[in-house]
Amino acid sequence: MLRRTTFLLTTKQPRLSPPLKRTNKPFPSLPSLPNNTSLRTNKNIHCKQPLKMPTETFNYGEEHALQTVTVTTLSETLDKKFWIILIHGGAWRDPKIDAINFSNPAISKLTTSPKYADVLPHITAFASISYRLSPHPDHPQDQSSTNPRDYRGSKHPDHINDVQAAIAFLQRKYGFEERYILVGHSCGAMLAYQSVMGQFKAGISHGPVAVAGLAGIYDLKKFRDTHKEIPAYQEIVEGAFGDDEAAWDAVSPAVVKGADGIEGGWTHGSFAILAHSSDDSLVDETQDEAMDAALIGGWWKLQSEDKLRCVTRMPLEGEHDECWEKGDGLAEVIGYAIEKQLEITYEEEPEEPEESKSPV
Repeated sequence: MLRRTTFLLTTKQPRLSPPLKRTNKPFPSLPSLPNNTSLRTNKNIHCKQPLKMPTETFNYGEEHALQTVTVTTLSETLDKKFWIILIHGGAWRDPKIDAINFSNPAISKLTTSPKYADVLPHITAFASISYRLSPHPDHPQDQSSTNPRDYRGSKHPDHINDVQAAIAFLQRKYGFEERYILVGHSCGAMLAYQSVMGQFKAGISHGPVAVAGLAGIYDLKKFRDTHKEIPAYQEIVEGAFGDDEAAWDAVSPAVVKGADGIEGGWTHGSFAILAHSSDDSLVDETQDEAMDAALIGGWWKLQSEDKLRCVTRMPLEGEHDECWEKGDGLAEVIGYAIEKQLEITYEEEPEEPEESKSPV
């Protein structure tokens, strides 16, 4: 018979319900597991050279060349294993950041470092999404002479529509349902949390079990107001969302409440991560604070005895892009998300039969 054990663990004070209250009591540690469970370490899974992993890039849309998703497969077995779906940042407009250069350093860390030996067996694949971009002043294009499939002139809701289309494509092709974790950086973090908002969820048949945002932008007006003396912040938001500031609030995950927000859209999710570095000079910590307050004030409060929810804030190190450029920070967040999701939903597997010995 299967036994279900549920734990919640956060880097801050644990948030467990019912009853809905915070506590300073330490969480119990994960119980020691028998050697025949899915959490045992495969000692041979890591080597000095990266694993040979099939990687394919697919078009999930035909309108634009950037409508692609790159899939790196680790296992053909989908049962109880997670897909990691990655969304790059770049202020909705930077053509120098793409799905491949964003994800490769972290994938390398996760597949070669012994510290992730317990995590890697629980990952089926990585999928990194490219999406249409807004214009960038440092990378101008002549619309009259540029192929429409290559022209970067998109505005909201093109970005979020592309992310949803990519996830829908992956679901049709691989059918992993809710067994995935959305991980985004900077504006990609906003796209990840937008994907589970009620007003945008129509394009996704199954929501993720967890969402992780690194150095995320969650409140567009606050993002601009915190840096009023720097015109580029106004230009970034207007370039992607237009000049109607009421529309900014209407799509910001940290601002929208009720049925249109995360509490109305992410009904089956269990784990939210907000990660930020104190050394980040581009996106300040008030974004994480606003998102944390929104999650705790809405989505987290709607948990139940049979559907517990957890919100965690994680520290990162280094400047804004270092977490993915070096790969360490992004890998740590993914590893942490897998570990804690296993604690929340761990099910003991039936005992495996011993291998028969050859007669002497």
